[in-house]
Amino acid sequence: MAAHEQEGPWVVDTRELVRRPGAMRELSRTVTAPERIGTDVVAVQVGQPVELDLRMESVVEGVLVTGTVTATASGMCVRCLEDLEVDLEVGLQELFAYPERAAHHHKVTAPPSRKGGGKDTETDEDEQHVLDGDLMDLEEVVRDAVVTALPFQPVCRDDCPGLCSECGARLADDPDHHHDVIDPRWSALSAMGTPTDDETKKRN
Repeated sequence: MAAHEQEGPWVVDTRELVRRPGAMRELSRTVTAPERIGTDVVAVQVGQPVELDLRMESVVEGVLVTGTVTATASGMCVRCLEDLEVDLEVGLQELFAYPERAAHHHKVTAPPSRKGGGKDTETDEDEQHVLDGDLMDLEEVVRDAVVTALPFQPVCRDDCPGLCSECGARLADDPDHHHDVIDPRWSALSAMGTPTDDETKKRN
């Protein structure tokens, strides 16, 4: 981990907890999103505050982090395309393993192909978070938790009627909005009953 990363707002020094099973520390911190956290439709925008309220506990395998992440995401209603905000309070629990514990776990759980030197990209090692010395980088863990909690199809309200399929008007603004739609089977007869410009001139 680079020197500037050691001082980053997402990085926590766990020196007082490491190797002391049962030791516990609470942490409350507000950081800002360094980039969009979410999807193209809804996300915590760059520079928005992300509040961390965490408890860190030393266990045999490493440091267990438990707590909540609070943030506000903004985006667009998928029905009416209006701007919206989503208040998030996400539960978080993650183990940051000691490097030697992570290496041992990988060794004993690796399939024969890995033990023999083969490469398997789908392993627990790729998903496991590991302490860098005494340092814990929370950014990836928080990002994953927030993205998972965001609505897949956000709406401004549960009963949002959306937009008119004929003209695109926002139906919530005009509940009585409608169009007289002629059954396609009768549209030809309707056209026959409408006088053309030439017919109108002759009658006049």
